[in-house]
Amino acid sequence: MAESVGAVTPQRLHCPEPLLLACGVPLAHFDLVYETYGVLNAQRSNAILICHALSGTHHVAGHYAGQPRSSGWWDNMVGPGKPVDTNRFFVIGVNNLGGCDGSTGPSSLDPATGHPYGPHFPFVTVEDWVRAQARLADHLQIARFAAVMGGSLGGMQALQWSLTYPERLRHAIVIAAAPNLSAQNIGFNEVARQAITTDPDFYGGNYYARGVIPERGLRLARMLGHITYLSDDAMMEKFGRDLLANAPHFSLDVEFEIESYLRYQGKKFSERFDANTYLIMTKALDYFDPALAHGGHLSKALARARADFLVVSFTSDWRFSPARSREIVKALLDNGLAVSYAEIDSSQGHDAFLMENPDYFAVMQAYLTRVFEALPHA
Repeated sequence: MAESVGAVTPQRLHCPEPLLLACGVPLAHFDLVYETYGVLNAQRSNAILICHALSGTHHVAGHYAGQPRSSGWWDNMVGPGKPVDTNRFFVIGVNNLGGCDGSTGPSSLDPATGHPYGPHFPFVTVEDWVRAQARLADHLQIARFAAVMGGSLGGMQALQWSLTYPERLRHAIVIAAAPNLSAQNIGFNEVARQAITTDPDFYGGNYYARGVIPERGLRLARMLGHITYLSDDAMMEKFGRDLLANAPHFSLDVEFEIESYLRYQGKKFSERFDANTYLIMTKALDYFDPALAHGGHLSKALARARADFLVVSFTSDWRFSPARSREIVKALLDNGLAVSYAEIDSSQGHDAFLMENPDYFAVMQAYLTRVFEALPHA
């Protein structure tokens, strides 16, 4: 029977060696916060790296001491007896560079000034995240991952791992992702950024010193994001046109269930996420495009890959539609790589990769069983 990994404790890695970022700025040193679940085998061959999406963290599974319930963002996927079975695999979750959950980012103190980096923290890319994650792999003495996996922006990182370090992973699991953002998706990100940067409490990104946060902008950005993460069917099924009261009030106050939900999600997000981190994370999404350096030819870009792939999409995901996953599949097949593809029937929209779905979980369980059985064992 599937269980939780139980109580977990975050760990911190200090990386003293400089990292030259894609934007051309060298980061003199940095910290990464991470968690691990399960046991690394004697051959150090059973490690799986889980990459998080835009607002995710290193806290993938389990709970913290004193918290009565699980709070890991992918706890339904990771744990004993679950698709990512911690009885079989040593699982790593890491907070990306530039994050706001412990890894070095805009809210961290700049050693040169003693003040938060704020808007002066350099722009980071998916490639930068992968190279920083490789530092963690080196620290843990993991020469080759059994798999690197993630959903959405996490799936893009898994894809990038197969290109930056083709010999350091056996499998790449790319879920609800795309080879680059469409113009519409870049547009959504820009509207969200404008909501933040035009908030009177943003102060050009220097809001820390004033003891405020651009709460209104963050709330609007998250509300917009949630609309794009859900499908129309999912929103109608969950909220319909239900009113909080029995009749309209003819006011601009919250009247519909969906309005209440979006405002709640926006408020909750604004209380935990750093605005400057949101800005650079969405830019990293916008910049991701492995084919750019190859004249727009994705097949040429993926020629470096050596891993086997599982690519998963969801029928109602209109943010990263199945057609975008099929672009990845075609480019991989053009290079003669081993690819498994699953298009899962779901009404949950983009958020489906976080939800428990029998068909989705069966695919993941079956594929990861194959991954485990093919590992080198003593």
